[in-house]
Amino acid sequence: MSEVIHPIPPFYNADSKILVLGSFPSVKSREAMFFYGHPQNRFWKVLAAVFQDDIPQNIPEKRDFLQRNRVALWDVIHSCDIVGSSDSSIKNVVPNDLREILDNANIKHIYVNGKTAEKYYKKYIEPNLGIKAVCLPSTSPANAAWKLERLVEAWEEIRDS
Repeated sequence: MSEVIHPIPPFYNADSKILVLGSFPSVKSREAMFFYGHPQNRFWKVLAAVFQDDIPQNIPEKRDFLQRNRVALWDVIHSCDIVGSSDSSIKNVVPNDLREILDNANIKHIYVNGKTAEKYYKKYIEPNLGIKAVCLPSTSPANAAWKLERLVEAWEEIRDS
């Protein structure tokens, strides 16, 4: 286990209204230098269904998709000790400072992608910001109990916000 520092900058612009926070990027996402880079993660399929849009296939398309739908992305954790991509191995968490996004975007709602993101958001970020986040079911392939259709139903809340 070794300390890993989050290598991906937050994605947002002044028009972003929805902030979605993961826990910490997977090995594949860190290699790609963009969010939800593992092909088995259902994040992009779920959001495309929610916003009735095409599934973005590459990073430029993902960036355009997020801007078009006013979604900002980042993660709760700035650095931690982690084995591979295993959320259950996370230790020694240092949280990200969300003020960069909140001070420069028009965020109306914050959502966390899964229980790990929720756990660390509630522990480190909510007490400082005083802003509650809504926990949505994880789009990770590790959350196999949730089929794609059920995830889309749960995530439709972000479109309606």
